[in-house]
Amino acid sequence: MRYMTVVKESDLSKDRPQRGLVFTKKRTGGRNSYGRVTSRGIGGGHKKKIRVVDFRRLRHGQEAEVISLEYDPSRSANVALIKYPDGKKSYVLATNGLKQGDRITSGPEAKPVSGNNLPLSIIPIGQVIHNIELHPGKGGQIARSAGTSATLMARFEGYAQIKLPSGEIRKVSEKCYATIGHVGNTDHQKTVLGKAGRRRYLGRRPITRAVAKNPVDHPMGGGAGKTAGGGHPVTPWGVLTKGYKTRKRRKYSDKLIMSRRDGRPFNRK
Repeated sequence: MRYMTVVKESDLSKDRPQRGLVFTKKRTGGRNSYGRVTSRGIGGGHKKKIRVVDFRRLRHGQEAEVISLEYDPSRSANVALIKYPDGKKSYVLATNGLKQGDRITSGPEAKPVSGNNLPLSIIPIGQVIHNIELHPGKGGQIARSAGTSATLMARFEGYAQIKLPSGEIRKVSEKCYATIGHVGNTDHQKTVLGKAGRRRYLGRRPITRAVAKNPVDHPMGGGAGKTAGGGHPVTPWGVLTKGYKTRKRRKYSDKLIMSRRDGRPFNRK
């Protein structure tokens, strides 16, 4: 454990999660309804209570108070428990710098300050945002993991141009909502597990290297002594896994992508 690194969580609440806003999800162990393994390396792990996070934030114009910041075992970001004036509570993603006692709101009348949820049509150009909707009213789908954010680049003809965390520039309807600021828990990427047992707590089981298997078990297996496989990396079913483009050639969202993550213009052919 000498290399083990943990994130200091002194500002997180030690209380139990809010009753009514959590549910227990049955573990599958990576198996489907037939009992066959469809996702390898999944199994075990500590019990989890899944938090019901409000990605839509439809209670416009109602200022909510942040009651506590809490750990969420099902995501890298922390969550904030907020309370509305009528006593209704919900979980939202904790924005970087959000503290207990702060007040946040959503809607067209909200100010563009950290933690508030606004439509892209009124957010200032150049603003850092997260929890971005792809379809109006569906709820945030982009930039939700710890420490991530996107940037509002421009607006033109009813669309907002957003630079995503990957570097891709994409058009999104101005009617979609987004939250101001970065996602919190920015030090999550610095975490070092330090031991195999801590990885097992997360439900991640060890996976055997392909080149260490027999030819009957994997296309890259076999060989006298150690060998690199002699071919391109593939899955157990022979599908290329390195440098192989898996995105569909013709997709409805092609017209919304303006630039690829490496800066080159998107080829729509």
